[in-house]
Amino acid sequence: MAEVVMIDFYTAATPNGRKVAIMLEELGVPYTKHMVDLKSGDQKKPEFLAMNPNGRIPVIVDHAADGDLPVFESAAILYYLAEKYNGKFFGSDLKERTSAMQWMMFQMSGVGPNFGNLYYGKNSMTPHNPGFIERFEKESRRIIGVLELALEKSEYLAGSHYTIADMTTYPWIAAKLQMAPEMFSEAPRVKQWAQKISERPAVQKAMA
Repeated sequence: MAEVVMIDFYTAATPNGRKVAIMLEELGVPYTKHMVDLKSGDQKKPEFLAMNPNGRIPVIVDHAADGDLPVFESAAILYYLAEKYNGKFFGSDLKERTSAMQWMMFQMSGVGPNFGNLYYGKNSMTPHNPGFIERFEKESRRIIGVLELALEKSEYLAGSHYTIADMTTYPWIAAKLQMAPEMFSEAPRVKQWAQKISERPAVQKAMA
């Protein structure tokens, strides 16, 4: 008998979309992926806004909940899935869960916005603004240094176990490593961590 697909996953080829794909693949739950054409504005159509009024990917709709349940914001989706599946990839006690959550929030408030603004400044912003680029490049380098310090103390961001903190951060680091490897010249542990995560089969499938 075929698996019952309980989750619809609306996404695009971005770090925020890929982090949710990683979690779904790591959990091994059945889902249907719907690619959202951001350039065409699919995320602003009424049917998408009914799921996420903010008009951003990713979104999941869990049909196994008590009535269809849409969940938006990538970190909220990872938290929801971790809770739904008995705390998997989240931690076994309050201390571990708090560690995972704080590093996930660090990605949402620090890694993503600064890496994203740096990419925008270098590739899309007109007119060219060197001051804007300098600001976000400096902060992005500082953030990489913070991650390096964390990984000096533990194998993964939240401790000795692979968690949603790693899943939410890895796609951003992988993209930056590909586009600007020189920014990691003083972050060998971050590169080792990224390499180790990249070798996980679920991650390879999600990032493809």
